[in-house]
Amino acid sequence: MSGAIIRAFLVILLVIAPTFVLPQSNSDTGQMVALAAIFAGLLTFVEYQATYPSLVEFRDAAPFNRLRFGMLSTTVFLVTVSEMSLLQSSAFFDLINVIGTLIGSSMDFPYSPVRLAVLTLAEGGPEGQHDRLRAAMGLAYFASLVWLAVFVFTLRFGGWPQRGRPFNVWVNLPMFDPSTATDVVARLDRDGRINVALGFLLPFVTPLIITMGFQGLNPSTLISPHSVVWTITAWSFLPASLFLRGLALMRIADMLRDMRRARTQGEESRMATA
Repeated sequence: MSGAIIRAFLVILLVIAPTFVLPQSNSDTGQMVALAAIFAGLLTFVEYQATYPSLVEFRDAAPFNRLRFGMLSTTVFLVTVSEMSLLQSSAFFDLINVIGTLIGSSMDFPYSPVRLAVLTLAEGGPEGQHDRLRAAMGLAYFASLVWLAVFVFTLRFGGWPQRGRPFNVWVNLPMFDPSTATDVVARLDRDGRINVALGFLLPFVTPLIITMGFQGLNPSTLISPHSVVWTITAWSFLPASLFLRGLALMRIADMLRDMRRARTQGEESRMATA
């Protein structure tokens, strides 16, 4: 229970942190953020307190969810600092904003995800909005790539997810049904490849979804500090999270494939001895 309470508290703190730092555009923002924080914290507590979760994957396969939370927290922090640099001048804020501008400019080439997102979100906005969004997106993309590299390192050199104990498919993949007629290894490998493909395509598709979903909406509602923080965070975190999930599923498929191969070789050895 203590672990579930700590995790719920950290999730609530993550959701409400930008509200305490950035100015609120209207009086309803605080209430909406508080409601979202309570819901996210309650969901986290229930999932980690229950014996068998219903939504959270890889609950007992640390550090997968810790890496995802670290990625989300880092992205929210960097984008929030980038927005704060426009409101309050300081050496730290200016340094983060300059780094974001350099990274965003290097990724801002024709048909890139950064170029498409900047053109979509900054349409109809005030002058200088392109530079503001480019810096925030550069920071968000950089954070996602760093955490992806950390997870790849964990897969390659950390031996994830074995860690000296068996992998429980029921607990770690509550939405996956291994009792279907199709081959489990083939399904895991297929789902992993689909997640990786979606993670690659989503940054390109998200600007189109935003354009279609917010037609007729005042562009100023999309460029408020809170909207920028959570829109850019979702734009960078969701694809990276799909990448993580896809790599994890393919890793589980490889583990099951190795187990089958070892079992088959063992049976062949016993038959040859007999």
